[in-house]
Amino acid sequence: MPTSGKPDGEGPEDPLRLGRTMRLRLRNAVQALLADPSIAGLKDAPKLAAVVLYAKSRAPKGEKKDLQTSIWGAELGRWMGVKESTVHHKVLPVLRGTDALHTDVVRDGQGHPTGLDCLVMPLWRAHHGGGAGHPLALTKAELATLLHLCEALFGHGWAPEDKEPTPPGLLAGRTGKGAATDRLGLLLMVLNTRASGWLQLVGGSVRKREGRGAATLARLLGCSPAGARKVLARLTEAGVVARQHRETSTRMRGRARVMLLPVAHAYGRALAPVEAVSAAGAVFSARPDGACGDHAPAGAAGALGTSGIGGAEGPGDAADQERPNGAEFHADHASGVTPVVLPQLDGGFSGERRGAEGRRPERVCAGEDQPADGEDRVAGTGSSVAEDGPLRGEKPKESPVDERVGQRAAGARSGGRPKAVGWDKAQQRRRVGPPDGPRLRVALEPASWLWERLSGWQQDKVEEAAKTELARLEGLLALPGGAPRLLADRLSDRLAETGGEALVTGPYGWLIRRGLVQRPSCSDRRCDDGIRLDTGGECENCANVIHIRRARRARIGAEIDRKLPGLGDDERRRVLEERLREQAAIEAEDYVWRREQARAEQARRDEARAAAADRAEREREAAAAADVVRQALRCEDCGQERAAGLCEACGYRRRTEALIVEAGLVTATWSADVTHPGDVAAVTADVRASMEREIAAVRADYLRAMDPADQDSTAASTASVLAYGALHTAQQALPEYQRNALAVLGRSEEAEAEARRAYKTEQGRHWFKHNPNGADAIAAATKAADAARERAAKYLLTVRLEQLREQAAVHVETAVSVPWTDRLSELAARPLDADVTGAVIA
Repeated sequence: MPTSGKPDGEGPEDPLRLGRTMRLRLRNAVQALLADPSIAGLKDAPKLAAVVLYAKSRAPKGEKKDLQTSIWGAELGRWMGVKESTVHHKVLPVLRGTDALHTDVVRDGQGHPTGLDCLVMPLWRAHHGGGAGHPLALTKAELATLLHLCEALFGHGWAPEDKEPTPPGLLAGRTGKGAATDRLGLLLMVLNTRASGWLQLVGGSVRKREGRGAATLARLLGCSPAGARKVLARLTEAGVVARQHRETSTRMRGRARVMLLPVAHAYGRALAPVEAVSAAGAVFSARPDGACGDHAPAGAAGALGTSGIGGAEGPGDAADQERPNGAEFHADHASGVTPVVLPQLDGGFSGERRGAEGRRPERVCAGEDQPADGEDRVAGTGSSVAEDGPLRGEKPKESPVDERVGQRAAGARSGGRPKAVGWDKAQQRRRVGPPDGPRLRVALEPASWLWERLSGWQQDKVEEAAKTELARLEGLLALPGGAPRLLADRLSDRLAETGGEALVTGPYGWLIRRGLVQRPSCSDRRCDDGIRLDTGGECENCANVIHIRRARRARIGAEIDRKLPGLGDDERRRVLEERLREQAAIEAEDYVWRREQARAEQARRDEARAAAADRAEREREAAAAADVVRQALRCEDCGQERAAGLCEACGYRRRTEALIVEAGLVTATWSADVTHPGDVAAVTADVRASMEREIAAVRADYLRAMDPADQDSTAASTASVLAYGALHTAQQALPEYQRNALAVLGRSEEAEAEARRAYKTEQGRHWFKHNPNGADAIAAATKAADAARERAAKYLLTVRLEQLREQAAVHVETAVSVPWTDRLSELAARPLDADVTGAVIA
């Protein structure tokens, strides 16, 4: 802890003892500096260098040089915990390249460099563009406070001759890779910590593996939660951060909290014990405060006369800290019994016998399936505990397991092979290694020791159950690939809840019924022990269920107080429990009824779905049969075989005929009297003749341009090509006829009258009343008149076309045709032109 100040106010003020206003001011300034576009995307080392240079900057006095600070590369490297070469190659060039820092080499009288004058450009821009209200525009006192805070956290210490020495900071000894990240993370965490010493954690859902503390640090540093978790672990190991969980009424692990120990010490708060992040050895957690017997804490050792079997223990793994503080490991020992001194073991648990290797205990039947090579080999498979004598309560006689081992060894010595039946056959088929497939290896890795204790049949069943659960979890997750890690976390939590693999007596039953199964605490499919599987956060539906149950209990309690006043506490509790049981029974009956209703509804839906599928299948079969029949029909116009009722060439001819009729009607809307059928017929005839001439010209050009190699083409294909050419010509001609009709109708009396009315209306708008003949008014009125003229022309064209269609009874979409059997004689007598005759003969 820094010794520059005291929490009681005596002596110099502690740099970590910041007021709320000062802390927020410094936090906003540092965050604004790191969020500047020239610094935001850089690594942590350049970011920390920018913060240090910003803290060492002088307060402005009106000139640019007033904002500069003098430093040299070696000193900046000590601030950051890196070498001078790193500063000159990976820090200063990066800051210069993004225009975050301007530097000027300071030289002595002989021209030798003596330092650097550095100007932090975000600070310069804040003073010359943002004004005094900019977050970076700190005063002289605020910059000095920030510099003293950096000195207390990671300053390398100074011992000047004529001044008071400055002790090294908390992370002064942290150098090398990741030092800049640790120092920057500690500074940001301190600036986001209240006077209580607890870090302000982020809200929302976070990954269970990293935790809320790592998510908060990741947001501060702008990195991933996995990287922030490593930084938090290093800071915890350095002794500046402590991680705890809130105490709950059930004495189980609550919400995670992160305490900044230097801040808590500066304000005189009670320091939280450091929770270990990970440990390499097989150590156990500190004994609970309420434990008794041979697991009592050190303070109770004097009363019991012994300090425990295992002696002093260090801090344990993070998983072991989940046990409530008052939990007991096993039954209390009688205080009057004469203490028995047992041999010193590794972990401190009675009954442990693993030797000095620190490995897991082997299963009981270890080595039974190995072939016996001799008496020494058989004797080696026995338990070391049995060599010292039987346990208390056992009789000194040979066990059935030893008898089977002896019989098997005798059979092997006599030259025969042991018979594998039942259990022995399953043991011979089991896989000692991990399960097949990377997904199963990841999912079952926490229970690897339990896997080794299973028989071959049991391993197959567990593997099948794990595959089924992985497939189900993949359907619940938004992103694929996370199911194996999720199942592994579930197994780890269930093992920690049990107390470890050593306490699992039935591996197969435990894995099938407890380890691999999901335990939803509410009706949400994504809930597992109150944790959302898709987000990793707490289940909101569980909180709603708890709230509803508490509200029901409170309501029933109020009803009892109103109807049965004066009851004692015991009697009131009994009545309340009876009412709650009655309510639970009613809800159970309602649940059963709803389940039956849902099952009946599901059966009805399945039946309806099956009927719909059958009906759709029948409709598809009928449609396919009808299509087969339709494909076998002759063409209605030319009689071509298997033309589905209309061949390709005849289809093109029908569409061409409809377009020719449409073009004639469009021309008749402006060039003929629509009430006189003779005028209309004459105009349509002229249009037809014109379009037929164009089609004939296009057809002749195509026949002349045909490749001689294509002369062997069939008559059907040639007719289809010529028919499509005619259709294409008609499609290009029809829009031209429509544009001409609109142009002529736009000059009609009706269109001109509509244009004049629109012109006067627009010119008479109230915003043009002071100058109706101005340029703006005339332009707006002209535009409105043109739009009205165009609308009137389109309307006239539409109305006259409808009138002509009704008079001539012309159907554009489909034309009424005579059956091909009645037109054979007409088609046979129709003369062919020379071009078509030559193409057909060729």
